[in-house]
Amino acid sequence: MKNKIGILGGTFNPIHNGHLRLAFSAFEQYNLNKVWVMISPTPPHKANSDILNITYRVDMVKLAISDYADKLEFSDYELKRKGYIYTADTLTLLKNEYPDSEFYFIMGGDSLRDIEKWYKPQVVMKNAVILAAVRDDMDISAIEKQISYLKDKYEADIRLLQTHNIPISSTDIRKNIKAGISVTDMVPAKVAEYINHNKLYI
Repeated sequence: MKNKIGILGGTFNPIHNGHLRLAFSAFEQYNLNKVWVMISPTPPHKANSDILNITYRVDMVKLAISDYADKLEFSDYELKRKGYIYTADTLTLLKNEYPDSEFYFIMGGDSLRDIEKWYKPQVVMKNAVILAAVRDDMDISAIEKQISYLKDKYEADIRLLQTHNIPISSTDIRKNIKAGISVTDMVPAKVAEYINHNKLYI
């Protein structure tokens, strides 16, 4: 039986409770062995935005998952590579390096709508099971229609990942901090303490 590894990738600027809930949902619903929380140095679609220094972001991810070593694991896989990092390339390399593992790539249902705009989407769908997170407020029928279309076109393995509404975004967290509004209910306690101690996002 293959090792079942979930991949939750992102800039994590900063990591927040919504990210953790996604990881836990995937772990539990698909009986994964582990979810790798894989931080991206400079995602191609965010190259010009204001992204915090990688050292701070790595520290916050490690703090956020430190109490869940049985489920979550920090991955610096994409940090070791040069240039723009594309999901298609990452999954191809992982599949070659870990032939005894099956990868489950976690994404939002909204991202699934745009997946054909990604770099080599056919490679992404060939090398991983796609877990599309759906919130209570999403149009499930539209997502299911997209899944059916992608399965037919790419022979993709795409499955729904049920999540409750997660009204948290890294953008809102940064705005709140700048405005002097507490974010203790949006990020893990250790992350909130780290942000405060290092005076980040102010």
